[in-house]
Amino acid sequence: MIVITGAAGFIASVVAGLLNQEGYTELVLVDDFKKAAATAKTPNYIHKQYSLLVEREEFPSWLQTHANAISWVIHLGARTDTTEFDQEIFNHLNLNYSKTLWKLCTQFQIPLIYASSAATYGLGENGYSDTHDIVDSLKPLNPYGQSKNDFDAWALQQEHPPFWAGLKFFNVYGPNEFHKGRMASVVFHAYHQINAQGFIKLFRSHRTDIADGQQKRDFIYVKDVATLILFMLQNNIPSGLYNVGTGQARSFLDLAKSVFNALGKEEHIQFIDTPLDIRDKYQYFTQAETNKLRHTGYQSTFTSLEDGVREYVQQYLIPSKYF
Repeated sequence: MIVITGAAGFIASVVAGLLNQEGYTELVLVDDFKKAAATAKTPNYIHKQYSLLVEREEFPSWLQTHANAISWVIHLGARTDTTEFDQEIFNHLNLNYSKTLWKLCTQFQIPLIYASSAATYGLGENGYSDTHDIVDSLKPLNPYGQSKNDFDAWALQQEHPPFWAGLKFFNVYGPNEFHKGRMASVVFHAYHQINAQGFIKLFRSHRTDIADGQQKRDFIYVKDVATLILFMLQNNIPSGLYNVGTGQARSFLDLAKSVFNALGKEEHIQFIDTPLDIRDKYQYFTQAETNKLRHTGYQSTFTSLEDGVREYVQQYLIPSKYF
């Protein structure tokens, strides 16, 4: 059996869906399912093929009594709100709960894939390399990123499972994020803003060397994330931290134009000032270094921003479909 935590959430539910498509149906889905029902996350997982649903707080005990039947743990459950600044909220799930799962996977020799984040890189002062030697030098900008980096640093000092991978997700977008509210992707918000108002608002640049709308991120389609995780399940690669991005930064202007094109609508883009409370922490550029990933033999082509946005908008957002 393959365990997927955070299974009612965005990325994990897409991973479960891809595994189903590839013939993996003996899945154990872990989440806070009572809360999922209250926050409209049930459609993310209810039609998946799985063996069992396990409540998140009960899972460590369940794992201990079923360890012999588990082939993988894919731990994607996390608190991901970058606007929340209470560190203790993140310490429970992102740090301490993850430590518990790491120790159990080490004890019972179960391969573990877990969600780290590109938020660990902060403003990018140390670049975006997934080498282990820079982890202690990274300066995340918020408690969410700090909790992820704290776990990465802790994990690197521990006895470890037979295989482990910490995935540093960059800007993921795609189906199954209806429930995420303000933390949904820019594509999701752009789609709804265009439909409601006919235009999209982007942050103005406050740097003289970067034009408005030319702030750049490494946007990656969620199906590409799931494909990479499937590759890790099926191939013998070195353990470690891995960036999960395309390796090609694209501008917010490119993204906005892609949404208009997917909708078949004329472009109307307005620029507004970046709020003062986040202006000094605003990232103008992120881009994953992918050499380490490519050296594992992973050769799949990442979906272009234009193709990913088109599929997401036309096949999922417009018909309100889930993957």
